[in-house]
Amino acid sequence: MTVEVSSLKELVEQASGTSGSPDTQEYFVNMGPQHPSTHGVLRLVLKLDGERVLRCIPVLGYIHRSIEKISEHMNYMNCVHLTDRMDYLSSIMNNWAVAKAVEEAAGIEVNDRIQYIRTIFAELERIQSHQLWWGVLGMDLGAFTPFLYGIRDREVLNDVMEETIGARLTMNYVLPGGLMADIHPNFVNRVKEFIKYFRPKLDEYDDLLTGNVIIQERLRNVGVLSAQTAVQYGATGPVLRGSGVAFDLRKDHPYGVYDQADFEVPVGTVGDSWDRYWVRVEEMRQSLRIVEQLLDNIPPGDYLVKKLNSKIKLPEGRYYSQLETARGILGVFITSDKKDEPYRLHYRSPNFNNLWCLEPMIKGDYIASLIGAMSSLDLVIPDIDR
Repeated sequence: MTVEVSSLKELVEQASGTSGSPDTQEYFVNMGPQHPSTHGVLRLVLKLDGERVLRCIPVLGYIHRSIEKISEHMNYMNCVHLTDRMDYLSSIMNNWAVAKAVEEAAGIEVNDRIQYIRTIFAELERIQSHQLWWGVLGMDLGAFTPFLYGIRDREVLNDVMEETIGARLTMNYVLPGGLMADIHPNFVNRVKEFIKYFRPKLDEYDDLLTGNVIIQERLRNVGVLSAQTAVQYGATGPVLRGSGVAFDLRKDHPYGVYDQADFEVPVGTVGDSWDRYWVRVEEMRQSLRIVEQLLDNIPPGDYLVKKLNSKIKLPEGRYYSQLETARGILGVFITSDKKDEPYRLHYRSPNFNNLWCLEPMIKGDYIASLIGAMSSLDLVIPDIDR
């Protein structure tokens, strides 16, 4: 990006100049792309004065795979599976975003059974994503036990979802016109068992991490992002709601069968790392609530629209659709020239905008605070690079 290049050039020029008084200790540090707290493929160029962060410039491009360009040479059914490799912790929701865009453009109507199953799996995956985030945040701040707890509980849910989908991470289940397969005969009972198992585990999470004084000191009043700044940067999901903006597509622009579920949208008050932490923990409770309401009401019907041509052709034009993933709004922009392949396909990644909130959040704070603030953003870098 132009902003990125000019920012780096500016940093280099400042580094080679003589700016700064003798009282400062300004220098530059590369954090990543092999730093454990940047999770492998994110580079941050930090301008520091001692241990205080004066500037934080994200540098991307270390895991770019040309997913959008490759999709332009595949039909609408086939390109769905590439979305699993973007935000792989929201893979089913990514599938759904593309399917939703194609269905709206092509005028394809799916039955209530498909919508119920899609909604249930989306919320189960939201829980699964937040379980991993919770454990990783603890590990980033030096507490390894939460990671073991999060993975322990996530594996229980993985077992349930794998029985229907056949995968545990890059799940490919939703497609235009329906689902890859119907739910497993044991699915409803196993999800009920999981809800019974996991609800008290959330109280255990609170005992272990939420109520931990050290964790609170590392997160409270750290990485503050005001509601105005969050909106200006285009932040969405828990990052936006943590800043006090009660915007959630599941409530404000319902899709699937979210309008038939009674649930609350957790919203922060301060906009700090603690609020973003609290919002996600509460979202797990609300997701359990949504799934519990829908589970016994799945109507009968087919899992795929009958007689649907695998080579769907959209009318000429431009189409946009969006939904709420575990990290925020994923938008799908399609330009069609009447062929069975998109002329242009672009994804509006929630992670990209959320990442750039890091600079105003951390300016003037310490490097140690940067770790907690970045972890509270719950970034998945392959969703940005694509």
